[in-house]
Order: sequence, then C-alpha cells, then structure tokens
Amino acid sequence: MSEFIQSWRLSRQRFNDSVKGLSGEQLNWKLHPAALSIGQCALHVAGVEVWFISQLKGDMLDVDMARLAKAATEGVVNDHPFPFADSEITPELVHQALETAYHHVEPVIVSPSPEHFAVEIKSALGPIITGEGAFARLAFHPAYHHGQVYLIATAPGFPA
Repeated sequence: MSEFIQSWRLSRQRFNDSVKGLSGEQLNWKLHPAALSIGQCALHVAGVEVWFISQLKGDMLDVDMARLAKAATEGVVNDHPFPFADSEITPELVHQALETAYHHVEPVIVSPSPEHFAVEIKSALGPIITGEGAFARLAFHPAYHHGQVYLIATAPGFPA
C-alpha cells in the first residue's frame, strides 16, 4: 500500500462531503467573475486525477474523459475557457465526475508500481514531475480545493 493513499482518501472524502448536496445554483455561484465556482473546482479536482493517472499509466482517454482531463488546466491555470459551460455543471455531473475520477485513481494510488513512481509526467502547473510527485500532489490537491469550497460557501451572498 502506498504512503499516499491515506492522505488522498481523507482529503478526497472531505472534498466530496463539502460539495455533496449542493444545488446547481450553489455549484455555479462565483465570488467574482474571474473566480472558479464550486462546480468548476470539483470538475478540476476530478480532471487533475484523471489526467495524472492516465499519464502515469500511459492510457489514451476517450472523448468524455479527455474533456474532463482538460478541466485540470483549461480556465484554471491559463486563460482558455473552462471545458464545461455553467449550464452543464449540475449536481449529477459533479457527482459523476468525482466518482469516475475516484475509480480511475484508487487502484493505482493504493498499489503503485515502481514504474508509476519513476515515470515523468506534466503537472497541471506545467513542470515535469515524477510519478512520486504526482502522488504527493494527488494526496493534497482535494484538501486545497476543500478550503476554497469552504470560503465560497460561507461568503456573503452565497445562495441558500
């Protein structure tokens, strides 16, 4: 079992709990026009997971998974449009994306091979990292965005 699994499961569960039960209006509400919504944060978390693991495994993604993987970077760390329109970001889509990504990551992060640790991939911020660096980022990434969800959900004006 990898040393990253406990942290990933804990941070991922807390992130999931923070978005569970939110309405479409709540998922799409923004603090300001340039900020990510909670729904975009959720798709971004799922997108990073899919993107990292597909690179670690050398998998080609189908059209839907490739679109989700684009949420790792598009409209988040660059000026491109986010790959999902606000009208598409529903509780069902968020739940499905998080579940899909979870099942994509879990078997690999539970029992990664030495090759997974050694392979080099492109991180969401651009630098080339090892698989070990990818696992470290995956373990902490949902917690980072969990904090953002808390700040958004407790902001004045957040829909009831």
